[in-house]
Amino acid sequence: MRLGTLLYFLGGFLVFFSLALLSPLPVALWYREPSWWVFPASALVALLLGGTLFWGTEPEEELGYREGFAVVAFSWLLAGLLGALPYLLSGTLSPVDALFESVSGFTTTGSSVFASLEDLPRGLLFWRSLTQWLGGMGIIVLSLAILPFLGIGGAQLYQAEMPGLVKDRLTPRIQDTARILWTVYFLFTLAETLLLLLGGLSFYEALCHAFTTMATGGFSTRTASIGAFQSAYVDYVVVVFMFLAGTNFALHYRFLKGDLRAYLRDEEFRFYLLTVFLATLACLIFTADRYDPLSGLRYGLFQVVSIMTTTGFATADYDTWPQVLRLLMVILMLFGGMAGSTGGGLKQVRMLLLFRFIRIQFRKLLHPRAVENLKYQREKVPPEVQNSLFGFFALYFLIFFGASLIVCAQGLDLETGVSAVAATLNNIGPGLSGVGPTRNFADLPELSKLVLTFCMLAGRLELFPVILILTRGYWKDLKRPRFRLRVFRGGQT
Repeated sequence: MRLGTLLYFLGGFLVFFSLALLSPLPVALWYREPSWWVFPASALVALLLGGTLFWGTEPEEELGYREGFAVVAFSWLLAGLLGALPYLLSGTLSPVDALFESVSGFTTTGSSVFASLEDLPRGLLFWRSLTQWLGGMGIIVLSLAILPFLGIGGAQLYQAEMPGLVKDRLTPRIQDTARILWTVYFLFTLAETLLLLLGGLSFYEALCHAFTTMATGGFSTRTASIGAFQSAYVDYVVVVFMFLAGTNFALHYRFLKGDLRAYLRDEEFRFYLLTVFLATLACLIFTADRYDPLSGLRYGLFQVVSIMTTTGFATADYDTWPQVLRLLMVILMLFGGMAGSTGGGLKQVRMLLLFRFIRIQFRKLLHPRAVENLKYQREKVPPEVQNSLFGFFALYFLIFFGASLIVCAQGLDLETGVSAVAATLNNIGPGLSGVGPTRNFADLPELSKLVLTFCMLAGRLELFPVILILTRGYWKDLKRPRFRLRVFRGGQT
């Protein structure tokens, strides 16, 4: 592990990040908010720290995979720490709550400690939404697209950053792929903003909700979330873009390039579509005594897509629905979006392969001599990918049960504690009971918030990068950095 390489790349990332911290300043100045100064102050801290690391460290050899995982993991951690500064400097939140809210934003989880949003400064709410938009497609992927110095070793960063079982590289060059993904992401954000404007939302609210929809983040400017607008039009617009955000962005690009059958040819997309259909049908059946068919479709489809894509918006309190639907929502939390989407969760492709693997085991019991291969897109899944798949499941449930034990040991009831872990580890936002869609995470003990913050980071980075940097062997053979030290004496360096 070359520490100098790690520090150099982290410094470059923080220089870029300081610009993001300045983005809410025009909003705060436009609304004449007294707390406008927290954004340039936070940006200055990030710039000083990043500049010291970037210009004070000698660049070394090309980035390797070990350094790549460390850059990604520490970049997300630093984003969460420095992104908490506006909440902290404005006096809005305590240090632990500010870190929780910031990490929840960048990981697009959407779990919040705010009980009421309407009284918060709009600049702060804009920053809250922007953190999710930046984290949605991935702040490292954005860095690859716009920072030339991160082009070196880009494959290692891309491998560690992009969620899902399969990394779909659209072009031979990583930087070009990153630009394509962010271009599609930006165009969808723009399209949703315009459609929400037509639905009567102000430009400010339309943009904030477009940010958090395309990121599958779920932060809103209203305490009652999307339900506050009481508009079927707004609900369906948000549903469409949540569904698109939960779809592999490589499919969007191919469709926009003229491949009209790109979606239907993809096995994961068909499985994703079928899951939404069946879950919505279940909601229609079990809420028939509460809603008329049109309302049942509207509220059922919205909650299903919101939970499964891990967005976390709400238009109805599903925590009051029949127990079977509450359990269904927990199951959908595990499914998540497609690989290559902004959604969290286990990912649709993993669930699809798991079901196929189970089916093969049943066939082998009936026909012991039969040769069965696990296939995806009509191709045999390599043994190393299968090992990765089951390794991920094993690590996921190890973290899930471990975090649940710690959180429940803090005095939370089983339903609240377990659903809080599921909601944060899958980057969803709301859970059940004490952290349900009409509640928040403010009353949780601080240790529980820190554990859930770890869950959010682990879930967003597909577990392995976060766990790897915590292992002893990862830091073996650590090489010290070389610093650029300039001493001025008598006008000479």
